[in-house]
Amino acid sequence: MQNASGGLEQRNDAHPLDDAPLSRFHKKLALYASGGPFLDGYVLSIIGVALVQIGPAFDMSSAQEGLVGASALIGIFLGAFLGGWLTDIFGRQVLFTIDLAAIILCSIAQFFVGDVFWLIVLRLLIGMAVGADYPIATSLLAEFSPRKWRGPLLGAFVSMWFVGAASAYIVGEALLHFENGWRWMLASAAVPAIIIVLLRLGTPESPRWLMKKGRIDEANSVLRKVFGPNVSVDDLPEEINENIRVSALLKSGYGKRMAFITIFWTCSIVPLFAVYAFGPKILGALGLTGNLAQVGSAFITIMFLVGCLVGLFLVNRAGRRPLIIHSFIWGGLALLLLGLFTNSSAWVVLALFATYAVAIGGTQILQWIYPNELFPTEIRGSAVGLSSSLSRIGAALGTYLVPVSLTHLGTGTTMIIGGVITLVGAGVSVMWAPETRGLTLGECSSVDGPVARTAAHAA
Repeated sequence: MQNASGGLEQRNDAHPLDDAPLSRFHKKLALYASGGPFLDGYVLSIIGVALVQIGPAFDMSSAQEGLVGASALIGIFLGAFLGGWLTDIFGRQVLFTIDLAAIILCSIAQFFVGDVFWLIVLRLLIGMAVGADYPIATSLLAEFSPRKWRGPLLGAFVSMWFVGAASAYIVGEALLHFENGWRWMLASAAVPAIIIVLLRLGTPESPRWLMKKGRIDEANSVLRKVFGPNVSVDDLPEEINENIRVSALLKSGYGKRMAFITIFWTCSIVPLFAVYAFGPKILGALGLTGNLAQVGSAFITIMFLVGCLVGLFLVNRAGRRPLIIHSFIWGGLALLLLGLFTNSSAWVVLALFATYAVAIGGTQILQWIYPNELFPTEIRGSAVGLSSSLSRIGAALGTYLVPVSLTHLGTGTTMIIGGVITLVGAGVSVMWAPETRGLTLGECSSVDGPVARTAAHAA
């Protein structure tokens, strides 16, 4: 918990789960769970490179290009809440591997697509599978993680999005020189998906979820296997008596929390997804053409990863609230400068893009920390899924409108709009962002607990 100076107090109410040391199990689970955002970054970024060939091959209009780029985001919107709802009903473990099978099949099917319609359909289905994986994987990771490591582990989870995006640009650049290389680009997502499925086999079910379903013996068995022979469900007293329904997402303090998460998440990813889906085109419009545009996109992706690493370093040291506010402010200013100085040299353009990428990293890691901390076990998956789904409405709309905006409004105006959206996120965070570092999951999710009090103080 926080003391008066903003630091973390030493606690004497240690829990075997919440205060467990970081183990090999935690590291493996974090790695396997991060396969979802890796695939998300890969499939959303590879289309930006593939469209260089797909557009002329299918004689696509800018509106069609926007729809192809946004179709996976629409799929994430549909799949995220569905996956969250299913994981709250059927468990985290059973869906942890099944959902990736759709990504494998649809990625391979993209190789044989013959028109724009079926390309949109397949990418919609891939997006649904990716969206479903987010609440499944993050709920499982949050419910096993010690409180000291929960923020860094969930933050590192989203960092893999940028690793996947960087990998996509590298693969895309290598295949761009071949005829029909776009088919191999889109099908290539099946390779990491197969590897991730194999690694996830054998992952145990969340003991917190098992406990909520009354499967006490199974929960105790998992706890003994992971945390030691003396650990049982009795070591989780703060959540045993809770009984929350999904309808609570829109009521009382949970409704306000859902509004905060949805708005800040939307303001964070609308400019970012737009940049990723059409990165080479945006850089080309700013003066970086040909291979330099592809290399520039890969460089910016690396800077996004650096930003996430900086955020991971600060999330426990500075706290969640200061991190999200500063991340939005400096990221928004960088985009505004890009819009105002579109005629600058290529190096200035790259420097401003890199500044945005590093600055916005704090909001990226908090997209998965806040939703998993602010809702109880019964509805955690549904809450993560719903917030992810709602945020994708704006992201899909923004991605669809980017090529139209570039054509009719120009690159400078497009970047200014992105900057304004980012600064709106800063304003919302100043009003509503809570502080959750150092708290157990039970304390974080309680509407009457420390989080509610710090949020009221911040307001």
